[in-house]
Amino acid sequence: MDIDATAPTTKTTDADGITTTVVNGIRTVLAPRSGPLTAGLLFRVGRADETLATSGITHLVEHLALHHHGLGDLHYNGATALTYTHFHVNGTPADVVAYLNGVCAALHDLPMDRLDTEKEILRTEAAGRGSGPVRASALWRYGSRSFGLAGYAELGLHGITADDVRAWARTRFTAENAVLWITGDTVPEGLDLTLPTGEWHPTPEATSALPTTPAWFPGEDGALVLTSVLPRSTAASLFADVLGKELFRALRQKGGYSYTAAAEYTPRDTDSATVVAYADALPQKQDAMVGAFVDVLAKLRAGRIEQADLDSVRASALARFDLPELAAAKLPGHAMNLLLRHPDLTVAEARAELEAVTVSDLHQVAEAVWADALVQVPGRGLDWAGLAAAPAESAEVVGGLRHPAVADSGGLLRLAEDGVSQIAPGRRATVRYAECSLMQVFPDGARHLIGHDGFTVAVEPTLYHRITPAELATIDAAVPASVVVRMPPREPSRIPRPAEPRPAAAPAVRSVWFTALLWVLGLPGLLIGGSVLLMALAVSDDHYRVPEDSARQLFTWLLLAGAFLIPWGVCLKRRRQGKN
Repeated sequence: MDIDATAPTTKTTDADGITTTVVNGIRTVLAPRSGPLTAGLLFRVGRADETLATSGITHLVEHLALHHHGLGDLHYNGATALTYTHFHVNGTPADVVAYLNGVCAALHDLPMDRLDTEKEILRTEAAGRGSGPVRASALWRYGSRSFGLAGYAELGLHGITADDVRAWARTRFTAENAVLWITGDTVPEGLDLTLPTGEWHPTPEATSALPTTPAWFPGEDGALVLTSVLPRSTAASLFADVLGKELFRALRQKGGYSYTAAAEYTPRDTDSATVVAYADALPQKQDAMVGAFVDVLAKLRAGRIEQADLDSVRASALARFDLPELAAAKLPGHAMNLLLRHPDLTVAEARAELEAVTVSDLHQVAEAVWADALVQVPGRGLDWAGLAAAPAESAEVVGGLRHPAVADSGGLLRLAEDGVSQIAPGRRATVRYAECSLMQVFPDGARHLIGHDGFTVAVEPTLYHRITPAELATIDAAVPASVVVRMPPREPSRIPRPAEPRPAAAPAVRSVWFTALLWVLGLPGLLIGGSVLLMALAVSDDHYRVPEDSARQLFTWLLLAGAFLIPWGVCLKRRRQGKN
């Protein structure tokens, strides 16, 4: 339902007891609840609205807006998600008024003296946050734009200026782009949520880095993650619950492969939702787990869905309507649908949709889930199950100058006027300058480029031969300025260097024994050979007798020759083995 922001006295109440009105031009929904007052101010802006070069700016605005609250007993927080930012509070009416008024006042005049400090806090927060099983799937599915930003750190923080932050707050944190919800029957006295005027921003259009689905990509050992995007519907929500039951039954209770085997349904934007299925296993059991996982999906796709499972998950969904103070419990979801402009069902309409879902409907959802599936799989791939391998390298390389790697004869960098390619054994990545989402520029000359499809090329002058300043200038001139982030100097230890050549191996033990054998056998052999020669000469007739002095001289020369030839032979053998 759209509310006329120019008519602040407009007030309507639906069949569930939720009142809709306008406060300071902000769409507002109310529903009474006992206990402390709870309120939330939602803005239709999140990480998916950013670019990779500005990623983190929404989160930065949220932190700056909350800084002045500092420490205290008030229960409040802020959250930045993919499609929304949420400021929420719990307390007395006076607490709610002070908090929300303070947030809106701060959005008008953000404390820019805190900009660098809050950037550091955000980087620290990201370092302590796990990657999660779905982040890699976002990057492989969407690339480095729209919802794919969930797969990246907030890489734009270094380049965001105070002017950027002010402009983002002025255009995205506006009255027309917000919804307020309060668990009360009236608006608390003194609430003044004056915000800039602007316009409502629809959710961003999803990008894609997948040429086809269903597809798979390699993941870490021990975990399988399936994601699938499909239209938002009651049937899809129930299917996710049925899938979770089947996975738990087959992978944990029956097979004993997994500790966690579950599925969930999450709205992604106005019209689409994501079904996520997850299972874990020990390395020695992961192949069996993957096989059982695929079997569960095959069973559901074949229409072998138990009516009892549908009845069970339907009963759990219907039980949510039996909560006390249902209107207040429904309020945050109602506000979110209002923010995203997604039709919000009354309780009666939602009940009717739940009751109408059939096993045949779930069968159709199962087919749709499989058709759009992207599976992060450990171990061997899923080609045997009919899934295509998601692209693990770029389909083409650019022409241009060749720059061999300093330490790796198989590595190569190619710089052209329209793009750059990095080639190594088993890897080929290309970024076209016109399709670059981010280029990080380092003072030491490095350029790190990320393409729309998520492929990354690192131009490191220390690692490749003959990269000139003129070639770096060509890259800088070709990449759009809007995607360039200038990075601070790197610590010397963080600048990559060519791998050091391997030190010469120590002489093998057998070489030592070979040397000793030459000396042990060589010298006695010379002595014996010389003695035999002298005796042979001495016993011959007088006509051929060698003078005694000449014999001694010959024997001496044989000893000297042996003393020289044996070490020389040892050195020659070691030189041929590559030793010093």
